[in-house]
Amino acid sequence: MRRNLAFYVLVLALFGAGIALTLQYGSHLKQDPTVAVAAPVKAAPAAAAKPAPEKAPDGILGSLAANLREPLPLLLLQVIVIAAAARLTGKLFHRFGQPRVIGEMIAGILLGPSLLGWVAPGASAFLFPAASLSGLKMLSQIGVILFMFVVGIELDIRHLRERAHSAVLVSHASIVVPFFLGTALAIFLYPTLAPLGLPFSAFALFMGVSMSITAFPVLARILEERQLTHTHLGATAVACAAVDDVTAWCLLAVVVAIAKANGLAGAVVTVLLSVLFIGLMLKVVRPWFSRVLARQTHRGLGTGTLAMILIFLFASALATEVIGIHALFGAFLAGVCIPSEGNLRHFLRERIETFSSVLLLPLFFAFTGLRTQVGLLGDTAGWMLCLGVIAVATLGKLGGSMVAARWTGLSWLDSFSLGALMNTRGLVELIALNIGYDLGILSPRIFAMMVLMAVITTMMTGPLVGLVERLRARQSWPGAEAILS
Repeated sequence: MRRNLAFYVLVLALFGAGIALTLQYGSHLKQDPTVAVAAPVKAAPAAAAKPAPEKAPDGILGSLAANLREPLPLLLLQVIVIAAAARLTGKLFHRFGQPRVIGEMIAGILLGPSLLGWVAPGASAFLFPAASLSGLKMLSQIGVILFMFVVGIELDIRHLRERAHSAVLVSHASIVVPFFLGTALAIFLYPTLAPLGLPFSAFALFMGVSMSITAFPVLARILEERQLTHTHLGATAVACAAVDDVTAWCLLAVVVAIAKANGLAGAVVTVLLSVLFIGLMLKVVRPWFSRVLARQTHRGLGTGTLAMILIFLFASALATEVIGIHALFGAFLAGVCIPSEGNLRHFLRERIETFSSVLLLPLFFAFTGLRTQVGLLGDTAGWMLCLGVIAVATLGKLGGSMVAARWTGLSWLDSFSLGALMNTRGLVELIALNIGYDLGILSPRIFAMMVLMAVITTMMTGPLVGLVERLRARQSWPGAEAILS
């Protein structure tokens, strides 16, 4: 216990000092106005640049085409195309041993300017005109809010209590190490890739947070598919990812508060209001809401219970949006407040997760894909820089988690597996990246790099865990077990 505590304090002090020194050094950096990019616009820039569709023919066909361009028919067409593409690519990637969500993420990118806008710009402009993107964005945001609520529901406090020491040590090491590397990387990216006029602190802190995120839901799905959920490694990974989720979202809330607030005083007020809201939710609302739901579930679960919880969910999301830290944080916190007793959580997951994951989340992937312009990385320097971002993210997350796990007593193989699992970013990373894009922290070019980083690091998880399983099964040469344990 004392040994782990000393290591924990040393890691936090060492890398915390490194982050502080990096921010201090970066505050003196100057941007080159000849190469620095302007802040991204709210709509997908590629959609605005696409050529206008040709004039519709006269007669019945012209009338039908005009009707199809109306907001509601166009939105319905977008939903059909996006849901079908996500389903097909999800099935395809699942056959190759990848989580379906990876295929859905890539489907969103393929529907954007990276493929559809490049191969068939006319069809892309017709299907995703710039004027329609605001409606698509709002609908996708509802899906993400519901998703974050389910993430909060799946956070099992008992796992954290049972494995608190190792979970906190590993998860915080897997945050502070990539956080430091992200802020250090920002020193090289800021002069040319950060939006012009953006303070270095906002850019560096956001890069640190985005490097530190673990996709708790995707990690849980990978463990379930490989039947590792009830093993020691699986339970430790779930606990570490849960602590990581909570910590990373709190850090992201602070960074968003700093970025959105007017000056230091505004940021302090936003952070204080956020802390007050979190305290009220966990200490006052959660116990009271548990008693109310206990009486409600005793009478039977139905539409009345679902309506009450949805009102609570959206009220919590609204509160954090008004405070200034984003509605998604409130949705996540609302999920944490749902009691784990009985079958209430199963009832909610069955009704909310299915609808949001099948229909609404693919809309979010498509909206992200419309913003992702892989063509901006067209030159060799751009792709090398993207590979550097992926390498730094993997080194910090996988390496930091692995060393901390080994320190707590896990074998090298289990430590590597845990590091590979913690390196999963997935949808949660895309959510954070879109927040940074909307706030003007990420330029289109660095946004594309970070989206590719999120997809590739998540795709790495399954093969790396599978590699460890094969190594553990083979042990094909004398002395291997002693070395790898």
